[in-house]
Amino acid sequence: MVNYRFLGNSGLKISEITLGNWVTHASQVSDDAAVRTVHAALDAGITTFDTADTYANTAAETVLGDALQGQRRAGLEIFTKVFFPTGPMGPNDTGLSRKHIFESIDGSLQRLQTDYVDLYQAHRYDHETPLEETMQAFADVVRQGKALYIGVSEWTAEQLREGHALSKQLGFQLISNQPQYSMLHRVIEGKVVPASEELGISQIVWSPMAQGVLSGKYLPGQPVPAGSRATDDKSGANFISKFLRDDILEAVQRLKPIAADAGLTMPQLAIAWVLQNPNIAAALVGASRPEQLADTVKASGVVLDDDTKAAIDTALGDVVFSDPEDTYTVSPKQRLV
Repeated sequence: MVNYRFLGNSGLKISEITLGNWVTHASQVSDDAAVRTVHAALDAGITTFDTADTYANTAAETVLGDALQGQRRAGLEIFTKVFFPTGPMGPNDTGLSRKHIFESIDGSLQRLQTDYVDLYQAHRYDHETPLEETMQAFADVVRQGKALYIGVSEWTAEQLREGHALSKQLGFQLISNQPQYSMLHRVIEGKVVPASEELGISQIVWSPMAQGVLSGKYLPGQPVPAGSRATDDKSGANFISKFLRDDILEAVQRLKPIAADAGLTMPQLAIAWVLQNPNIAAALVGASRPEQLADTVKASGVVLDDDTKAAIDTALGDVVFSDPEDTYTVSPKQRLV
């Protein structure tokens, strides 16, 4: 069964392996398969589910809401996000303006079939809306009981500091950040994690398996597997492309004996590695089939010894993305519509 961790400086506990539905629900898999996967997650002790209004242009929220019907609401932690364009993608159908936040939370609650979400997240930083307007809108959403806590995604250390200060002034808690993080992508370690530790903010990390590259199934000098994420533009092919260099794929192959020595599969090693960082509250995983989760959840509670972690660093060498300046390039400078 899955272990639980506190989310930021709050009393909220979440499952340290969290099921996300970015490229699966209403996209890669049928609705029936999505329901079976959600139920398999629940059976494994996963109680935390992450989605966003922009996934499949709102349809992923609907699928998750349907899949969770009949479950005890107080026993679940449901997360969603706001920022990216949705609906007909008009000029106010994006960003973190008061108008878009208020309209988006109501739409998300309707699709998720719930009166509130446990965590409402700014999916990116909005450079075109005053931060004071955004944080006041979030404060009002919390006071209305539509969200219990507020989080963000891919914010820089400075943005986290500014947002945290405003949240304290406005009387609510900013408790989480959702960045990309894996053995291969460690850009948050330099600035974001130290600032978050100081502020009482946890990371809920996405792509702990580097879009599947850390499974070891992508081989250097070989075509990508048919039907894999690398072949599907709807499934994050642009995100995985940077990891498909031969030097990276060769380094990943060197992880296989390390995983075997630790008694782990490659996916388990990747997720367990992420969870060794005490600032990480949860690793976000996706699954298109229930049996994938049966392997993944075994990473919960695994402790990697210092020799294993050192061997991982040696195997990967200099192919790791670690420049903290990369955190400043994620949020778009202008809205996307």
